[in-house]
Amino acid sequence: MEEKNSTQLHMFLLLGFPALADLHVVFSIVFLLTYILTVLKNMVIIALIKTNCELYKPMYFFLGHRSFIEVWYISVTIPKLFNFIAEDRSISFVGCMTQLFFFSSFMCTECVLLSAMVYDCYVAVCQPLHYPVMMTYEMCIYLVAVSWFSRFIVSLTKISFISQLKFCGPHVINHFFGDISPVLNLACTDMSLAEMVDFVLALFILLISFFITLVSYLLIFMTILRIHTQSKKKALSTCSSHLTVATIFFSATLFMYAWPKKINPFDLNKLVSAVYTIVTPILKPFIYCLRNQEVKRALKKTSVKIIVISKVSRSIPSLQIQG
Repeated sequence: MEEKNSTQLHMFLLLGFPALADLHVVFSIVFLLTYILTVLKNMVIIALIKTNCELYKPMYFFLGHRSFIEVWYISVTIPKLFNFIAEDRSISFVGCMTQLFFFSSFMCTECVLLSAMVYDCYVAVCQPLHYPVMMTYEMCIYLVAVSWFSRFIVSLTKISFISQLKFCGPHVINHFFGDISPVLNLACTDMSLAEMVDFVLALFILLISFFITLVSYLLIFMTILRIHTQSKKKALSTCSSHLTVATIFFSATLFMYAWPKKINPFDLNKLVSAVYTIVTPILKPFIYCLRNQEVKRALKKTSVKIIVISKVSRSIPSLQIQG
């Protein structure tokens, strides 16, 4: 064992989806289109929130930050899949630890932001008269700062323990990116402490956020049952999109990270990972925007402005020629 531990691996090989090896070009193209579409949709959401004063509300403030995180979140995992076209599945040790850090940190930030958004829904539905006082701009900044600070501390702590492990073979990561579970299982030294730290921190962040979300929605639904029909419809439309996203997020993350790592078969892990790293990001903008009347109005208003500006810009040269 001592001889094995003396040889530290500096490169890993991502196994990816070997059952789909014959279709890797097709899937790489699909991943590329998914990546471009997801980035564009989130950038459109950010632009709409920044340029439409009717969206200057806490809910859209948090949504803008989530869209920003989504762009980076998907940029951590999907671009590495493009290398499968060239059959370059290698990733350096430093690159793997860097990917682990950013993936873990963005997931942690998103988890805390989900709690902030459900708190905003709770105040809007259950405490409407106190909403302007409770959800001030300073409060929104504070909640976002907590989400970013917590992700830095949690991710740095995880990576500091994982990076101290010895990896001396095999060097194949049974995943399509450097996720924590398959990386830990390559360690040739005792990984129990690193695994426990990862498990406790993941459980701490996930369960606190899940508890806040669960309690808030119980209070929201109890309040909705007591209000009039018209107000009930508005309250449901306000929270339904967030509830859908929260359900998808917590179902996947609790399945993946809320118990010790060796319980799940890796193929199932990869499938669930593909859902929340590829499928979910492309669905979120649709879930948040297509069911939100304010966002649809802002999108229509912005589209009309762009069309008018485009027509005016095309007509200016013809007017100059006539002059």
